[in-house]
Amino acid sequence: MKVFLTGATGFVGHHVARALAAEGAKLRLLVRKTSNLDNLEGIDGETHIGDLALPVSYGPALKGCDAVVHVAADYRLWIRDPESMYRANVDGTRDLLKLAREAGVRRVVYTSSVATMRFRTDGLVINEDTPVSLKDMVGHYKRSKFLAEQQAIAAAEDGQKVVILNPTTPIGPNDSKPTPTGRIFVDFLNGKFPAYMDTGLNLVDVAEVARAHVAALTKGTPGHRYILGGENLTLKQILDKMSAITGIPSPTVRIPFAVAATYAFFEEWITGRLRGREPRATLQEVRMGRKKMFASSAHAQQELGFRIMPVYPAMRAAIEWFQANGYAPAPRAQAKG
Repeated sequence: MKVFLTGATGFVGHHVARALAAEGAKLRLLVRKTSNLDNLEGIDGETHIGDLALPVSYGPALKGCDAVVHVAADYRLWIRDPESMYRANVDGTRDLLKLAREAGVRRVVYTSSVATMRFRTDGLVINEDTPVSLKDMVGHYKRSKFLAEQQAIAAAEDGQKVVILNPTTPIGPNDSKPTPTGRIFVDFLNGKFPAYMDTGLNLVDVAEVARAHVAALTKGTPGHRYILGGENLTLKQILDKMSAITGIPSPTVRIPFAVAATYAFFEEWITGRLRGREPRATLQEVRMGRKKMFASSAHAQQELGFRIMPVYPAMRAAIEWFQANGYAPAPRAQAKG
């Protein structure tokens, strides 16, 4: 099977590329001129230089491909020019789906996000059938991913074989950017996490997310959404697990929403707008933190053979990778387990 893959230089896409290559897929990898290709080392694939924002740059590369796996996305919780995010996430997805149809590509796997789901403040576990609308989306990233997912759903309703995957919060090695989740780990390792909010995430091993992409090429039902998750954990539980791995003390101070929002407001204005650097906290992140992002992956288990794995080994692998690659100080005496 020949697969056209976007986002292979990114965190999730790198793992998807390795999983596909391990299963014998012939890869055609879309990369930009400015892409750092370090994550592609050791992956057997043909690179094609192009940009999702310029369909003419990659359209010809779709010819002869059996499937498209669209992982690429602009994943930032703070951005100076929101329109660029919508162009990448929404317009880029729409154009790629259109060109895939025209090229006769038989199947598309689209990597959406659990961010497109509607979560609750009481921590109730949601699934793919939980009602949701655009008004439930907080911030430009969530809104852009929701609108992009609607493009994929519409294409499936029109008969295109599009399967939609919704990873929760992937964690593991090779998060080189790092992602917003990776920054939580990096900040903790660098002693920049003095307090925590009462929030929660679903952490999932990025390797399991990658395996689900391979399975979706043959097992996924077109038009269906599949949440790919692991363990539902409060932020405090996540920090405690990191402490158990590293020996670094876990914060004990819980900050109220109002205090976190005030800090984020000044961070955005001073660091973001005045200094032109990415703020350490944003109002969007704080608003998202009011809801516990707890989700069920039962649908993916039933149809894709997805496995819900303990996240501790993936957390350890992520921490060791960050420490080995200069994102954090050399490890202290490691805890066993």
